[in-house]
Amino acid sequence: MVGSYANGGGGGVRNGAAEGKLDELRRLLGKAEGDPLRIAGVGAGAWGSVFCALLQDAYGRDYRDKAQVRVWRRPGRAVDRATAEHLFEVINSREDVLRRLIRRCAYLKYVEARLGDRTLYADEILRDGFCLNMIDTPLCPLKVVTNLQEAVWDADIVVNGLPSTETREVFEEIGRYWKERINPPIIISLAKGIEASLDPMPRIITPTQMITNATGVPLENILYLGGPNIASEIYNKEYANARICGADKWRVPLSNFLRQPHFIVWDNSDLITHEVMGGLKNVYAIGAGMVAALTNESATSKSVYFSLCTSEMIYITHLLAKEPEKLSGPLLADTYVTLLKGRNAWYGHKLAKGELTLEMGDSIKGKGTIQGVSAVNAFYELLSQGSLSVTHPETKKHVAPVELCPILKTLHKILIKREAGTNSILQAIRDESMYDPRERIEMAQRQSLYRPSLLGLPIGDTKH
Repeated sequence: MVGSYANGGGGGVRNGAAEGKLDELRRLLGKAEGDPLRIAGVGAGAWGSVFCALLQDAYGRDYRDKAQVRVWRRPGRAVDRATAEHLFEVINSREDVLRRLIRRCAYLKYVEARLGDRTLYADEILRDGFCLNMIDTPLCPLKVVTNLQEAVWDADIVVNGLPSTETREVFEEIGRYWKERINPPIIISLAKGIEASLDPMPRIITPTQMITNATGVPLENILYLGGPNIASEIYNKEYANARICGADKWRVPLSNFLRQPHFIVWDNSDLITHEVMGGLKNVYAIGAGMVAALTNESATSKSVYFSLCTSEMIYITHLLAKEPEKLSGPLLADTYVTLLKGRNAWYGHKLAKGELTLEMGDSIKGKGTIQGVSAVNAFYELLSQGSLSVTHPETKKHVAPVELCPILKTLHKILIKREAGTNSILQAIRDESMYDPRERIEMAQRQSLYRPSLLGLPIGDTKH
């Protein structure tokens, strides 16, 4: 990280390149001298917390007169005893973190919590640099605000770190605080998930669309950032890349502002499709975790699943994009890392092992919201609509697209209908009548599948 120090411990050296990027963005936003750039994170899951910590390390610490970073999270979430004990072990295993807490006179409360003499709260430990969903990776200290209006009312940049299932509700509240604003803020959404709208015609609603509908902020001011990355690894400076997608006005300046030596940010104009793809890979990651658990991590079985699920994903991209080949690289890269280490694959693994049950819901202690569950339902509902019918390659009859996506159908039976056990995912990939993945891809290429209406575009629209 530019000018950073290990997890917020010690002083940094001011960096001319970082200050130049900050000054350029301030200039574009019309910020006067003495008026800091205000960045507010909304939601404090793993990625949302890490993203704000990256900005705090790069700009908020050394240039306090020019940039301020704050994070909103709901108050009152208690840290249980087992987590407090583990957190104490993490603190004492890291000399830099231990010294930092002692220097801030914050160490004693962790001792008391470990002994059961005190209850810690998620917002309290986040101020010290500990995200409840990522205890093993200490961050830099952060300014945490539990009042949503205080967090966002004057923010120049808002980072949406909420799950897609919570985005609409929270931003409807934020919209009420912004009614008197003259200049709309820039919003960077990190959410990977979708909703399905079936009336008057089936279409996908993405988090950026939820935000613009809830707040009235024009879509040109709302961007999506996604990529093949794991939050803890990015904060630990593992090399990673991402794409910021949106209108020309802000995506290039923001890609420059966000870029770090170990975190390369490219830009792309295709906002909605990249956002949808970020949700799609979570669907199939859950199945990957199930297959891994059920086959004792068989490399062969996992590769069979990968081949079949990526062919389904490519098939679905042909429905969503006029030039789907442009999405194949980013989609497969994001899918690969999510299958390797993402929370959705972890969730599928735990379900198949019997260590979690569906009755526990999709908000899991220490992990946050498993967004793939709601995405399974949304994609299944959309692709089940007869109005989107495609030609079946064998019967030559018109069928809903989901009929050509057996893994998606199986995941829906397991996770949503709860009509089948996790073992049924193996039956799906071992079905003797299963298409060669190549045939599904060729079928998608032969047929004219593109349905712009799925993304809310008018029929005949050439955008993608």
